[in-house]
Amino acid sequence: MTKKDIAKAIAHRSGIQQVQALAIVQGVFDGIVETLAGQGRIELRNFGVFEVKRRKPRKARNPRTGKAVEVPAKLVVTFKPGREMEQRVRGLKNEAPEGDEGA
Repeated sequence: MTKKDIAKAIAHRSGIQQVQALAIVQGVFDGIVETLAGQGRIELRNFGVFEVKRRKPRKARNPRTGKAVEVPAKLVVTFKPGREMEQRVRGLKNEAPEGDEGA
C-alpha cells in the first residue's frame, strides 16, 4: 500500500477530496519525522512507538569479496508495535499479504 492508496481510502471514507486527504497524510508523516528529529521518540497510542536509537560501530564482511569492513556508528529509527496492532497481526494466517512475495 502506498501513501496515495492511504489518501484514497481516507477520502472515500470521509467524503473529502483525495488531494485534501493526501495533504493530511503527508502532514502526519511530516509531523512524525519532525518529532523524531527533535525529540527522538514518538508514541502513538494503540499503534506503536517510533524511536531513534544509536547503533554501535561493528565489523562486517563484504559478501562479494569476503573482505572485512568497518561499519561506523549510526542513528536508526526503530518501531515497536502497540499491543492492539501486535494482537491483530498475530491473528492473521501465516501467509504473506498479496503482492508481498519474497519478503
